Amino acid sequence: MTVVEPFGLSARDQALEADVQAGLAAVEEGLLEATKSEVPFIQEAAQHLLRAGGKRFRPLLVMLAAQFGDPHAPGVVPSAVVVELTHLATLYHDDVMDEAEVRRGVPSANARWDNSLAVLTGDFLFARASHVLADLGPDAVRIQAEAFERLVTGQILETVGPRDGRDPIDHYLDVLGGKTGSLVAVAGRLGALMAGADETVVDVLTQYGERLGVAFQLADDVLDIASDSHESGKTPGTDLREGVPTMPVLRLRERAGRLGEPDDLALCELLGSDLTDDARHAEALARLRVHPALEQARRDTVRYAKEARAVLAPLPQCGAKEALVELCDAVVHRAG
Repeated sequence: MTVVEPFGLSARDQALEADVQAGLAAVEEGLLEATKSEVPFIQEAAQHLLRAGGKRFRPLLVMLAAQFGDPHAPGVVPSAVVVELTHLATLYHDDVMDEAEVRRGVPSANARWDNSLAVLTGDFLFARASHVLADLGPDAVRIQAEAFERLVTGQILETVGPRDGRDPIDHYLDVLGGKTGSLVAVAGRLGALMAGADETVVDVLTQYGERLGVAFQLADDVLDIASDSHESGKTPGTDLREGVPTMPVLRLRERAGRLGEPDDLALCELLGSDLTDDARHAEALARLRVHPALEQARRDTVRYAKEARAVLAPLPQCGAKEALVELCDAVVHRAG
């Protein structure tokens, strides 16, 4: 049994493995080419996170989705480059908003240089993604534009918080659908579309990507609490320190409001305090790691991964479908 990186998916189909590996290698070359600049510093900054590695989760989904059409069609690899460039650009911006110091095991761009340069580098990557996208036709441009609007809307919704009377968990799931689900959905959609797959298949893979993207981010929420920096590639508890309410925190607050247990209420009070204090932050992280809210967040991850898996039912049985199913399992595994 062979392995398809980056998630260690088992590939019983050698032709599938060869196609996916060749596709991902071509994407890597395309990413390096798209981030070149005549200005050495711009190139260094643009390739900073690119060269740090990453799971290439979205390009992998593009390659697998393309298997339901012609995986060698000329638009497949460029569409994967577009999606990954867009994702990379959002990381530069996210790290500024979160004041993150580490990303993918290296200093974040804002920590290495400053916030202004990190924002501008993200803008540069968006511009390069648009340049590649322009050659894929008006439908691809529209799809990417709609996803980008949803992505920004999700970020704004996270920033302003839920409106009065709105369930914070429902609001947060809407945020994740925009911030993460939208771009993963585009990976599935463009991969199938560029490969010339049937419209029904394109729709299935779009829905699959949306749900898988939410599951992926929920797994990240769990990792932010449960993992160490070596495992996750970024500083644990970053969202806690910045007061960003992720699913474990929201589940804690929901439980505290419903049951009113003193320990839950005390932990909520701690999380609402100034967690820039290292000792207080460490205490909050340690207490949340053993709280039932973290396990509930894991169950939320499993639920969305199961939904993604169920969406695949209409697709014909093949190696690519098996790999997509395993991708759901891999996302759940990340959350423990």
